[in-house]
Amino acid sequence: MSRQLQITFDAHDPQALSAFWRDALGYVHPGPPGVDLPEGADPLAAWDDFLAGLGVPKEQRNTRSAVEDPEGRGPRLFFQRVPEDKVAKNRVHLDIRAAPGLEGAARMAALESECDRLVALGATRVRRDEPASLSPSHLVMTDPEGNEFCLD
Repeated sequence: MSRQLQITFDAHDPQALSAFWRDALGYVHPGPPGVDLPEGADPLAAWDDFLAGLGVPKEQRNTRSAVEDPEGRGPRLFFQRVPEDKVAKNRVHLDIRAAPGLEGAARMAALESECDRLVALGATRVRRDEPASLSPSHLVMTDPEGNEFCLD
């Protein structure tokens, strides 16, 4: 029997980091349990109202957040507030497959275009790695809280 996968990020600002990954991946914020959101409603505002209704103090409402693939294919991403800073390179990182099936100049043009879009969302470009043995070129980046990921 297979299992579902959730990837968890430690974060200083779970809502902001989840918003970055939502926009980077085309994911969505799910609404609160038992709440039917009207079309176009802001799920984060709905969560704030939901938590306020439960009596959760405002300063405790940004302790966690999540985003999900609207098509149900990709893993759920969960973000939890932690007090400590990130201090070392990730041992696991995400690869955003921005140029599947492309090669050469077309591949790099697609990766560079996606890099520009993600930088506008708050990511940082770290470097471009050129092919080594069987690995194609890819870009190494960090999200707004410094978590490494690759565009490949």
